[in-house]
Amino acid sequence: MRIPLPLLAVTLAALAAAPLHAAEPEAMLVIKNHRFEPAELKVPANQRVKLTVHNQDDTPEEFESHKLNREKVIPAGAKATLFIGPLKPGRYDFFGEYHESTAKGVVVAE
Repeated sequence: MRIPLPLLAVTLAALAAAPLHAAEPEAMLVIKNHRFEPAELKVPANQRVKLTVHNQDDTPEEFESHKLNREKVIPAGAKATLFIGPLKPGRYDFFGEYHESTAKGVVVAE
């Protein structure tokens, strides 16, 4: 079976323009005044998520979560990227190790 040249050209152009894989969902957390903002972060369930944490405080903070199995120190004024999931639907607590009384939050996978 022969494919007409114009059809072949259009098909190849469409394949070249299509992404090889879908981009991962992204989420952002900010540390400000020793608190996480937002304190409740919603992410899609059953997908890996790229999480960027921006520490806007003048002191370092550690993002820690036993349920997410993640731990990362973010220096003052810096950003860090973590990947979480894929997560089953549910709530996953996290906290700031250095300011545990105020730096608290939850990831909600839905």
